[in-house]
Amino acid sequence: MKYVVSGYIGFDNFGDEAIAHVLSQKLKSLGAEKITLISSNPEKTSELHGVCSCGMLNFLPALMESDVLISGGGSLLQDVTSLKSLLYYLCVIYAALISGKEVQIYAQGIGPIKSTIGRVLTRFALSKVRKISVRDKKSQELLANWGIASELVKDPIFELELPQKNSKGIVGIQLRKFQGINEEFLERLAENVGKNFSDKKIQIISLQDSIDLEICEQFALILKDKGIKNAEVLSELSLRGVTETISNLEYLISMRFHAIVVGIVSGVRTLAINYDPKVEKVAQEYNLPMIKINDNDFAKQFDSLLRLT
Repeated sequence: MKYVVSGYIGFDNFGDEAIAHVLSQKLKSLGAEKITLISSNPEKTSELHGVCSCGMLNFLPALMESDVLISGGGSLLQDVTSLKSLLYYLCVIYAALISGKEVQIYAQGIGPIKSTIGRVLTRFALSKVRKISVRDKKSQELLANWGIASELVKDPIFELELPQKNSKGIVGIQLRKFQGINEEFLERLAENVGKNFSDKKIQIISLQDSIDLEICEQFALILKDKGIKNAEVLSELSLRGVTETISNLEYLISMRFHAIVVGIVSGVRTLAINYDPKVEKVAQEYNLPMIKINDNDFAKQFDSLLRLT
């Protein structure tokens, strides 16, 4: 069988690259004749994952010679990021359906989809695909309300084999640029980090430098201004570098969903920062303390983090 995989691939985002890695390895183990990942950086993607790759606007030739399109994982089918993004991933699915290819939705978080056109097109497309797996109950409930059956599975990152080092004395803080993550928020966060972890080494982790690095460096400066000098920013990390870094933490404070998942799998005591519904979902499922962006006081959440076992 020849497979084409559609996802947020080639953007140097840890979570999506890790999903591509897990899926590629799984398809190889099943004896796939050919695997092609649709990517914004085909050359780098092929080198990183050891498979074929094509550009995001040049996927039709690969799709035409394939047997199966796999869409996912991650949160592709939502319009909170942008309607344009949703329409792109739907376009790939519709192209496969029109071409008579088998389509599978793989371990996705579906929604939120706020636009009427987005809901109509997504519902119709998903009603026509062969197999759907979703990574959370809310996605499954949404599809059930549409009369569409799906299988509930864990996010593919849970399948990574991760070490559990959990070195004492290292606190990881993973941030990304997002509306509401302003200087006031960072000041409150820094105050609580200083109050609770002044004796620890602080690692500020950028997982997608184009989005994360600026805010991480800004937070490092705020910590420095508060007299916290044992902080460093980690960037340009490989997939292995990210997993080894997070698994070696004693505590993790994280915005990004997949950093939180790595923390869970590695047994790291984790505090989530809720910037997206998927973060709230995983925090609730695994009983993690969670900071809401509009919270005025983080003391209770930090206390809950310190009480985790």
